[in-house]
Amino acid sequence: MKTDYTFDHKVLEGASATRRYFAKFERIIQHMIQVSKVSQSEGSISETDANILETYLVSLSNTFTALSYKFLMANRVGDHSNRLLSIDKSDSGFPIFQELLQMAADALQAPTHLKSLPTQDRLKQQMITHILREKQHPTKLQYALSQRIYYEYLQRGELFLSQNDPQAIWIGSDQDDARRRFLVHWATYDSQTNLPAIYLMELEDSGRKALPRDERRWPRVQSHLMAQSISELTLLTIARGFDHDFDDLHPRRLRRFRIGPMYSHAFTEQHGPLRDILSEASGEPGLDWALSWRVETLKSQSTTQEKTGFFSSAERQIYDVDKDRLGMQGLTDYHQSLLLPHRAYQVMEEKNLPSLKTTRKYVLGKHGEVLSY
Repeated sequence: MKTDYTFDHKVLEGASATRRYFAKFERIIQHMIQVSKVSQSEGSISETDANILETYLVSLSNTFTALSYKFLMANRVGDHSNRLLSIDKSDSGFPIFQELLQMAADALQAPTHLKSLPTQDRLKQQMITHILREKQHPTKLQYALSQRIYYEYLQRGELFLSQNDPQAIWIGSDQDDARRRFLVHWATYDSQTNLPAIYLMELEDSGRKALPRDERRWPRVQSHLMAQSISELTLLTIARGFDHDFDDLHPRRLRRFRIGPMYSHAFTEQHGPLRDILSEASGEPGLDWALSWRVETLKSQSTTQEKTGFFSSAERQIYDVDKDRLGMQGLTDYHQSLLLPHRAYQVMEEKNLPSLKTTRKYVLGKHGEVLSY
């Protein structure tokens, strides 16, 4: 039986709603970049981790900007039922996975579309002429301009796509240079949760050739990691699978940053304690939202030797997994955090809800600063 996911989808019908949605997300992503810097200053993530996170957040911001132009005028040009933005209103607040798939397909056609469309200056001149002659809004020309800018963003690149292939950063060697250490990072937009996830793996390389320059191993590593980057898989499952498939690569630490859900009184149907909090905070424009994210960590605590043949063996990792702590499925540790405006935080503190006691709060101050509680 095929599952119907459209029940959880919401179509943004009006231009005003679309603008407000993307403007809200643009602000939230910029605040998340601030949060990564605060987390670095607190010592919860390294400078390298913070820089990688910022790169993906900027790419995510570019993706949202591109989509905002795609859908800006879509509701004003004839039969537009298949041209409007769909978001996951229930458990995500982000655009649905299919929107990013379509964007990737559009990117392949961007050069063709840009050749057929007039330049921005040409379209703007035509709009002025239309207004002066026809005394009407140049709706079709506005739509053409928005599509022109959309395809320019796609051609420029630096977007967060449904799959963002692994990249490797050299971070050092052991004392006798027998092993190189790399930080491999990649990201996905999960098709089941409609949420972005960012992965960072610290590994030791005992192969003869440095991993990023090894034409035999590196493509296999990239393919393997992308195939295993599914929200339903625990970090322990991902790390063990990688450890057993590559005898000369040793994953010492694996992290996953789950970005979202985004809760908004105006756009989502949130459940639980945040529902009442955001409802009470919605009196002031732009202060009715909260962004949740979760940082999951898996660390290797020791190694063992496993026989791989009659005369050969390979090192295998033994991971430190906390089986006693609630929510620790295949993890060493995790941290749940929430970014929200000061008004929503005030309502949360007044309610003093036990379920949110252990959640780290990053609060957007009245002057745009991010405070940590």
